[in-house]
Amino acid sequence: MVVFRCEQALLDGPRGEYVLAGPVDITCDNGVITAIGPVDPSSTQVQVLDGLVTPSFADAHSHVFHRALRGRTHESADGPGDFWTWRDVMYSAAEKLDPEGLFALSQAAYAEMVCAGVTAVGEFHYLHHGPDGRRYTDPNAMGLALAEAAGAASLDLTLLDVAYLAGGIGSSGEPLALNRVQQRFGDGSIGAWADRVAAIPATIRTGVAIHSVRAVPAADMPTIVAAAGDRWLHVHLSEQPAENDATLAAYGLTPTQVLERAGAIGPRTAAVHATHLSAADIEILGTGGASIVMCPATEADLADGIGPARELATAGARISLGSDQHVVTDPIAQARGLEYGERLATGIRGRFTPNELWRAATVDSHRCIGSAGGRLAVGAPADLVALRTNSSRTAGSRSEQLIMSASAADVAVVVAKGRVVARDGVHLALGDPGELLGRALGELWKDANL
Repeated sequence: MVVFRCEQALLDGPRGEYVLAGPVDITCDNGVITAIGPVDPSSTQVQVLDGLVTPSFADAHSHVFHRALRGRTHESADGPGDFWTWRDVMYSAAEKLDPEGLFALSQAAYAEMVCAGVTAVGEFHYLHHGPDGRRYTDPNAMGLALAEAAGAASLDLTLLDVAYLAGGIGSSGEPLALNRVQQRFGDGSIGAWADRVAAIPATIRTGVAIHSVRAVPAADMPTIVAAAGDRWLHVHLSEQPAENDATLAAYGLTPTQVLERAGAIGPRTAAVHATHLSAADIEILGTGGASIVMCPATEADLADGIGPARELATAGARISLGSDQHVVTDPIAQARGLEYGERLATGIRGRFTPNELWRAATVDSHRCIGSAGGRLAVGAPADLVALRTNSSRTAGSRSEQLIMSASAADVAVVVAKGRVVARDGVHLALGDPGELLGRALGELWKDANL
């Protein structure tokens, strides 16, 4: 048993809001919060947490191997680019990774995430097989490498195994063949995908995913919905106008409508990006109680656009957050980016309250990957983050508004399952994430001319 003595803490309130309290003792036993109350001078095994203690963050949408792309994709060979030119560089990284290389890169990137206050991740996993689609002896070798890396970093993983069956939608609505690099992503048929997913060890928490409407034919979607069962179903949705155009031409429906027809929209659906939606799409997602995973840094980096987050939330959807391609590893910046996107799109400040931003970054991001974290309450996982309130970024800020001023650099202490796992940007088991990333990325790109 350990007692964390918090100078200030954001505790669960009676109506789902966070309530600022402190000083307060949070008692943890076997990785679970067992008591929260006033400071008890007689307590032993006390660890003092200065600043503001918040629930831990979750990253609800990660492509961890994309961490290899940071700082390498600003321009294409022909000058300014777009999502599609960026994708070509992403394919170059995908070609280079095997289970050993993926483990090294993922362990380093996951350590970086933990040091930023993230204790749970939803890994949207489609890099399944070897080059040109060759199968590893264990067809889930790449997923197992991700699970091993997350365990080493003390990061709670949800492996969202992705069905990726087509290279796009043809002009007549036919599924296009996977290209050479995409062969690594696909299983050949929806049945083969389902068989491989069924073989993932039960010790790994899993969900399933439709990569996108352009990568999974509508006829195969009900099989994925059935395979999800009571697990979460994730899907990239309307990230690009070109996806909407191709889907309308093929089906006479928007991507959201295609998913609805397949039974893929519901309270355990997480739609990622949801950038280019119609009013009808917003109503479908809101009425269905879906979660929406916004990835503000990636959507800005890829010039995707600004999604209708406020309209979705008002319609009944829950907003959560993901890093996607890890262009930054900073859950506080992602939350702030959600509000900033709204301000840029509407010219109005305060579209999301600080409490809504905290929830998006914590409990609602945990929820949509099947994690019970994101709350400071009795019975919740003992996952805490202590933020500095006296840094050059946060000095003078109101504690409840630190989500608008702090950054990952202000994460002083990270507690996962009642144990301190990171302090002052250093992972206590793995060391400096920068050094880990330097080694992994140096090896990955050593022979590349990119």
